[in-house]
Amino acid sequence: MTPSKDERTEKPLWAPIWNGIKCRCPRCGKGWLFQRYIEQVDHCAVCNEPLSGYKPGLFLPLIVITIMVHIIGFTMLEMELSGHSSPLVYLYVLVPASIIVPLAILPSSKGAIIGLFWS
Repeated sequence: MTPSKDERTEKPLWAPIWNGIKCRCPRCGKGWLFQRYIEQVDHCAVCNEPLSGYKPGLFLPLIVITIMVHIIGFTMLEMELSGHSSPLVYLYVLVPASIIVPLAILPSSKGAIIGLFWS
């Protein structure tokens, strides 16, 4: 038997995602979501919400790669159209950016996915 609409609790969608982007607990927004760089905690230290069941799996690299393809692709397109393209600029700017930016957005992306799964 399925619960009626009155018995179901509606979880908000955007607040848990925003809390995940800030690397906080999707429920309370106060406890840390990660112990280290991207090592997920088992439960929130503040509200004791179990978080170990929300595993992003292969969805995380899909999101990060999609974001990076757009950033690098649009940057290369802009450089080509403005006439500032040179192999050395690509080598000195885009190669380090393609390494540093994914490492920078990885925790927030994982937090956002966990927030989406939680809601």
